[in-house]
Amino acid sequence: IGTTTKHFILTAYVKGALVNFLCGKKSSEYLHIYRSYLCCFMFYSQELVVPSYRRFQTMRFAIEEINNSSALLPNVSLGYEIFDHCSSKDNFPSIFQFITMNKRLQPWYDRTGQSDITAVVGPFSSADMVTIAPLVMLNFVYGAGSSAFSKKVKFPSFLRTVHSNQDLVEVIVNILLFYKWRWVAFLNSDDAYGSDGLDLFMKRITETDICMAYNKVIDYNANASEIITQIETQHVNVVVVFVPEGTAERLIGTITELNITKKVWIAVDAWSLNKKLPKMKGIQTIGTVIGVAQPTVEIPGFNEFIYSTRRPCQRELGELCNQYCRDCEDLTPEDVISSDPSYSFNVYTAVYAIANALHNMLQCESGECQKNKTVYHYQVLTELSKSNFTLLDETIQFDENLDPRFGSYTVVFWNSSGDAETVGFYGFNPSDNFYINTSKIEWHTNGEIPLSICSTECSVGYAKEQEGIHKCCFKCLLCPNGTYIDVKVDEYNCVPCDETEWSTEGSAACLKRTVEFVTFEHAAAIVIVFGTVSLVGLSLLTSVLFALNYNTPVVRSAGGPMCFLILGCLCLSSISVFFYFSIPTVASCLLRFFPFLLFFSVCLACFVVRSFQIVCIFKIAAKYPSLQRWWMKYHGQWLIITLAFVVQATMLIFGYSFSPPAPFSDIEWEQSQIILSCGIDFKANTASVILLLVLCCLCFTFSYMGKDLPKNYNEAKSITFCLLLIAMTWVIFVTQFILYQGKYIHTFNALAVVSSLYSFLLWYFLPKCYIIVFQPQRNTTQYFQGLIQSYTKTMSQ
Repeated sequence: IGTTTKHFILTAYVKGALVNFLCGKKSSEYLHIYRSYLCCFMFYSQELVVPSYRRFQTMRFAIEEINNSSALLPNVSLGYEIFDHCSSKDNFPSIFQFITMNKRLQPWYDRTGQSDITAVVGPFSSADMVTIAPLVMLNFVYGAGSSAFSKKVKFPSFLRTVHSNQDLVEVIVNILLFYKWRWVAFLNSDDAYGSDGLDLFMKRITETDICMAYNKVIDYNANASEIITQIETQHVNVVVVFVPEGTAERLIGTITELNITKKVWIAVDAWSLNKKLPKMKGIQTIGTVIGVAQPTVEIPGFNEFIYSTRRPCQRELGELCNQYCRDCEDLTPEDVISSDPSYSFNVYTAVYAIANALHNMLQCESGECQKNKTVYHYQVLTELSKSNFTLLDETIQFDENLDPRFGSYTVVFWNSSGDAETVGFYGFNPSDNFYINTSKIEWHTNGEIPLSICSTECSVGYAKEQEGIHKCCFKCLLCPNGTYIDVKVDEYNCVPCDETEWSTEGSAACLKRTVEFVTFEHAAAIVIVFGTVSLVGLSLLTSVLFALNYNTPVVRSAGGPMCFLILGCLCLSSISVFFYFSIPTVASCLLRFFPFLLFFSVCLACFVVRSFQIVCIFKIAAKYPSLQRWWMKYHGQWLIITLAFVVQATMLIFGYSFSPPAPFSDIEWEQSQIILSCGIDFKANTASVILLLVLCCLCFTFSYMGKDLPKNYNEAKSITFCLLLIAMTWVIFVTQFILYQGKYIHTFNALAVVSSLYSFLLWYFLPKCYIIVFQPQRNTTQYFQGLIQSYTKTMSQ
C-alpha cells in the first residue's frame, strides 16, 4: 500500500482500494493466507475516511460471517487481498500486482490455467474503474455507477450491487417534475461519473419540460463565486450537484462562506448522507438541501463486530497491522458506527453474491462442497448473473445488463437539526415507485415551495411560443375562435376544432355544435305554410269565380283564359314553399327552387303579354294596325308565354344537370351551430335569374306605358303596383341575405316567395273579384265601351 499520497481510502469500495477474493479449497485452513496490508490513513478530511473505513469493515464482517457459516460455503473459507491505487494514474501497479502469475504479467488468463483470483470487488470511482476494467477480464462486483458499465459488449464481466447513474438521474428528474421545477442548473464533476450523469440528465429531460439553464464542470479548484454569479444571472433557484463527496464538501463549504442567496440544492447519493455538511455553520443560509440516497439497511451484528475488532495494535518495525490507523488514534467505534452508512448494504451484498455463486459452483447444497472442483472465473460470472437469493429480506437478482433488480432510493432532507431526514422514496415497482412527504420539508421560502421557472406558465387557453433556445422560456398567445389547446398533448400549437365542433377564443376544448334547421312545428313555418295553403285556396276560389263569370268584361279584360294559367302557375309556384322546412335532402333542395323559378317565369310572361296587350289596345293598334293583325293572327301572347316556358325550363334543366342544388352544412355563419341548408350554384342559375329580371323589366315597361289610361281602367296600374311590391320584396330579401345567413334565412326566402305570389293574387285578381261580387254594374259591356270611347276621344283631340 502506498503511503505517500495524501488522500487514499483503504476500502474495497471507494477510491483507494481494490479487493480480490480467493476461494480456499481445504476445510481446515486457508488456501491463501488472509492478508490485509497496513491501514495507514493520511487524509485531509476525516469525514471522508470514516465512511470508507466503515465499508471496509463491512466487507471484513461479511467475509467472517460467511466463513463462520455452516450453511453458506461449508468448510470453505474466503480470503482477500487489498490493493490501494489512490488515483487513476496509480491504478496500474496495483492491478499488475494481482494479475501477475509466476512473476509474469498475464492480463487475460487462459482457460486451461487456474488463477487464485475468483472475483474482483471495486473500485468505487467510475474514472478508476474505466482505467482498469479493460486490463482485467475477471468478475468485477459492486463498482462504479456510470451507465457505461451496463454495456455488456464493452464490459461483459462487470456486475454491480449499486444502481446505475441512469436510475439516480431518474429519481432526480422525478423530484424536479414533482415540484414543477423547470429551470435548473447542473453542476458535475470532471470525471467519468460526472460526465455520465450530465449525459443521462440531458437525455432524460428532452422528453420533459425541464430546461438546463446552466451547466458547469467543477473540480477542487472550481471558482464557486463565479459559478454562483452565473446561476444568479440566469435566475435559477434549483441546482443539481452531481459530484463526488470530496468535491461536494469543498463546493458547499465555499458557498456557505459566500453567504449565497437561498437556493434548492439537489444532492446525489455520493454526498447526500454526508455527516459534516448538514452541521456546518451557516449551512441553513444556502437554502434547502434535498438529496437522493441509498437506503440505510441495518446489518445485524455489525455494531458488535466493530466494537470487537477496534482495539489497540502494537506495531514493531516492518510489522503489518490491519487495524492500525496512523494519525487517527482518536477514531472510536462510535465514529465508525455513526458515520455515513451509504453503500454499506451494497458492500455486504457484493460479498454475499460472490459467496453464493461459489456455493453453487462447488455444489454445496448437500452440506459439503466439492473442494477439488476446478473453478474458472467465467463460470463464476455465469452463476453471478443467475443470482437469486434473499439477504436481509431483500431478493438479490441481476438484470440482463448485470445491474441490480433489487434495492431502492430514499429522498432525504437536511433538517435544521443537521440530520438527513427521510422524506420519501423511489422504488423500482411501477405500481408504487415514488413518494415525497412535502409536509416534512422546511422550505427556506417561508414554508412555500420555491419556484424555479424561466417563464410563468400560460393560463388556460394560451399556447406557448418559444423564445430563445430553451423551451422553458416562452411567451403566451391566446388561441383564437375555432381552436383549442390541449397542454397534455401539445403546449405550443392551437389545434383547429373539427367541423362539427366550435370554441371561443382561449378554449381548452371544443364543444359540439348544435344542428339547426326550421321544422314544420316552428311558429314561422306554421304561419307561412298556412299562408301558402290559403293562397292555393284563394287561387282556386278565384278560378271558380272567374269560370262562372267567364264571359263578363272584367274576366275578359283581366286576360280571359290567361287568368287560369296565371292562377295555376301561382299554385304550382307555391309548391316550393313546402320544401323550405325540415332537414334538407337532395329532392327537397331541388323542389325548393325549380317550381318557383319555372312557373313564376310563366306568370311573369303572362303579365308581360297582358301589359303589352293593354298598351296595344289603347295606343299601338291605331298607329300600327298591321302589328295588331299579326299578333291576333298568330296568337302572339301564347307564343311568347310558350317561348318563355321552354327557355326557362331548358336553362333550369341544363344548369341543374351540371350543378344541382344539394344539402350542405353551413359552419361559417354561427360558430356554435351547424345550419342545415341547401346550396345553389348561382353561376349555374345565372341565365334563369336573368330571364326573370328581363321579364320583370319588360312587364314593368309595358305596364308603366299605360299609366295614363282611363282612370277607372286600372289593369296596367295593378300590374305596375304588383311588380313594385315584388321588387321591394326581393330587394329586402337580398339585403337580408347579405347581412344574415343564419338558421332563418330560408324561412325569409319562403316568405319572399309567398309574398311574391300574393302580390299578383291580391293586387291583380282580388280587385276584379270585388267588382264581380260587389259592383256588378261596373262589370258590363256598356261600362267598358264608355271608358274606351272616352279615352279614344281624348287621344284624338
